[in-house]
Amino acid sequence: MQLSDRIGRRMKLQDLHVLMAVAQAGTMGKAAQLLNTTQPNISRSIADLERALGVRLLDRGRHGIEPTESGRALLTCGVAVFDDLRQGIKRIEFLADPTAGEVRIGCSPFLAASFVPAVIDQLSRRCPRIVFHLVATPTGHTLHRELSERNVDLLITRKFDPIADEQMEFESLFNEPYVVAAGAQSPWVRRRRIELAELIHEPWTLPLPGSMTGSVAAEAFRARGLDYPPTTVATDNAQARISLVAAGRFLTMLQASILRFSSQQPEIKVLPVRPAIADIPVGVVTLKNRTISPVAQLFIDTACEVAKHLAKKKS
Repeated sequence: MQLSDRIGRRMKLQDLHVLMAVAQAGTMGKAAQLLNTTQPNISRSIADLERALGVRLLDRGRHGIEPTESGRALLTCGVAVFDDLRQGIKRIEFLADPTAGEVRIGCSPFLAASFVPAVIDQLSRRCPRIVFHLVATPTGHTLHRELSERNVDLLITRKFDPIADEQMEFESLFNEPYVVAAGAQSPWVRRRRIELAELIHEPWTLPLPGSMTGSVAAEAFRARGLDYPPTTVATDNAQARISLVAAGRFLTMLQASILRFSSQQPEIKVLPVRPAIADIPVGVVTLKNRTISPVAQLFIDTACEVAKHLAKKKS
């Protein structure tokens, strides 16, 4: 019997779902609790899968259960299978009602506090029945994993490294300048030109060096032969840093779009640091081998509209 025949006649989606639950839980007993069933039912599903494929899928040891190489291959396939099913159901729901559905977006905390809410607001006004799930994390590696594991439909983020780009599609939305900001009453605001080295001993509130925004800040200092400055308040929370800067004592480095969307914009000024800090491409990242849902495409189209509008305002 050909493998394709075995898949069609003997391999069940429920059994594949059970395998994924066992791999996640680490034991059959925990998987049974997770799926609200019995351990014998779990064992039976795994045995049926192994019999259909003719290979061992799990290794059982004192420390729990681990997938074999064949098991890992099937688990990777299972993630794609169930994701494709979800996308198909979403497409059917969209055909029934193009104004409803859900979209899962991953982004950095900066963009979660600025550009992404503007896109959500515009699309939500047009299609009020769409549900948005926003996952904000400060590390590019975590965002990359969330997309690879299909926990999100797309990312709004700065461009990943070339290795990740081999697996992902990047569609540019705009180039995001990074700036140094101070409170409106800071004496530095009166200067027409400032070298970054002049600010090195000022009180700073900066992102963590290992985060996406922190890596941009670190590179800006490094490019001028400077170490990352002693940081009085280290946080990836954009609003916290903006509030500290608005109070008057602190300096920070952040994306320019943050200030456009901040309610404290009049209390914060961009310092004329020369040369400019950085100009980072920001865009939509999707998996190359994955068809996105119609609602996700609506979000991308709206993101393009908002980006164009921002570019016109800037010019």
